[in-house]
Amino acid sequence: MNYKESLEFLAALPRFPTHAGLERIRALMQKLGNPQNDLKFIHVAGTNGKGSVCSMTASVLSAAGKRTGLYISPYIICFRERIQVNGEYISETDFARFATMVRDAGIEVTEFEFITAVAFLYYKYRECDIVVLETGLGGRFDATNVISAPLVAIITGIGLDHTAVLGSTIGEIAAEKCGIIKSGSAVVTTYTQKPEAMRVIRSYADAAVPDVNELQVQSADLHGNRFIYKGREYFTSLIGEHQIENALLAIEAVDVLGIPYDAVKKGIGNTQFPARLELLSNNPTVLLDGAHNPHGAEALAGVLKKYAGATAIIGMLADKNCDEVLSVTLPYLSRVICVTVDNPRALSAEELALKAKAYCENVTTADSLDHALKLTKGDDTVFIFGSLYLASEIRQKAKDFYS
Repeated sequence: MNYKESLEFLAALPRFPTHAGLERIRALMQKLGNPQNDLKFIHVAGTNGKGSVCSMTASVLSAAGKRTGLYISPYIICFRERIQVNGEYISETDFARFATMVRDAGIEVTEFEFITAVAFLYYKYRECDIVVLETGLGGRFDATNVISAPLVAIITGIGLDHTAVLGSTIGEIAAEKCGIIKSGSAVVTTYTQKPEAMRVIRSYADAAVPDVNELQVQSADLHGNRFIYKGREYFTSLIGEHQIENALLAIEAVDVLGIPYDAVKKGIGNTQFPARLELLSNNPTVLLDGAHNPHGAEALAGVLKKYAGATAIIGMLADKNCDEVLSVTLPYLSRVICVTVDNPRALSAEELALKAKAYCENVTTADSLDHALKLTKGDDTVFIFGSLYLASEIRQKAKDFYS
């Protein structure tokens, strides 16, 4: 298969398994020679912040001179973004080559299991010193959990998302996420973890928690965050004070590995991550965020408060907790423009507008993303959020429109 054929093959695979379990991925990896067994990992699970924590951690390890794999999902810029080594996306040629190997193994798997297998083959081929591995959904039965004990397991903040699959309570979801914790792994979790989730995590391991008493925030604005932690200075260009929390998780995780401060400071400072309160324009101020669940919406709301009266373009999937996201974010906005995300699970612009009107008086719809952008002409501040699929679809259009 060439690259285009590989993506077409992937698109035809089932998105969700008929039953949860690791049997399929284990059989597939066995057929491929279990390349994951020759790699070392930092494994990351949680509801929100996983991608940011993974990106920061990988950036630090790269700054320390380690050949570092990064596995994240979904993608924003292009599909190959999901599989990286030292910040470089897997090439189309390499993706096609390893995708062909996975297809030829002849094991029926889901789309995510297939991509995970491609990633493990690639990381072994590139002789990675360490791989920062983000779970796709949950943890216990996630395809990434085919690995043996990671050096460090990171559990980011846990909230209600994917409740139909992971459970209806914070405790049930936490138990699924904690499935990545294995004997011999160091465990790090966040200081903002809900008590119910923390009790579950503590039942699995004696997790390290960043000491918020050692944190001093010096500045937090559209230029990023400057802070002191345990007497040492750091800067991250990722916007929003919640990114300080994510940075502390990365700092504590690499501390387990003995990474020196200079590399940690450089790696945190160098981290770039699209569509996580990404500043697309300074004039007007335009921010793009992938917030799509209540936990992410709370983080976004912390920034919206500072820009009360802004306009927003929003689009969401029907299977998300739309009302909870809208109730937290929309009261800070003066105008909301609803769009339909290009996804089979999308909530139509009209349906989304009906929900949005409960939380903002000025709500309208746009029949395309280009139309939505045109409607913001003359606005001083624009937020775009509601789905990572929307972020991926609109990001370049918005950059071109506001340039």
